[in-house]
Amino acid sequence: MNPNLKIKLGRISLKNPVLAASGTFGYGEEYSRFIDLNELGGIIT
Repeated sequence: MNPNLKIKLGRISLKNPVLAASGTFGYGEEYSRFIDLNELGGIIT
């Protein structure tokens, strides 16, 4: 069973509430070996 985690922030729809911030996340390349970047709800720049 996979729960539906979709959320809406204003006019933006996200598939889940998990957001990575660019200050700590960089370009995400370093994290790609730990997580599937396509599973993130979004990346804050």
